[in-house]
Amino acid sequence: MELILSLASKPKLLLLDEPSAGLSAAESSDITNMIRNLGGDITVILVAHDMDLVFGVASRIIVLHYGEIVAEGTGEQISMDPRVREIYIGKEQIA
Repeated sequence: MELILSLASKPKLLLLDEPSAGLSAAESSDITNMIRNLGGDITVILVAHDMDLVFGVASRIIVLHYGEIVAEGTGEQISMDPRVREIYIGKEQIA
């Protein structure tokens, strides 16, 4: 609902902080589709821990760990980055 209200003023920049927090998987998928279909007239800056959402909408991703940038790039680059994998998956699961 808040996302729809935010779009009413036809913004050029949309800041979203955890837009899928507290939502079911189906609702999160709906939010992902809604953001993906906003078009090129709106720049979206998204802060989220929902990796399905992030990889589903972002063309450029910056990964922070304790306030430090540890990786920056496309979804493919981020998913293959060894430091990101270590931080978010864990060393034991990678090996």
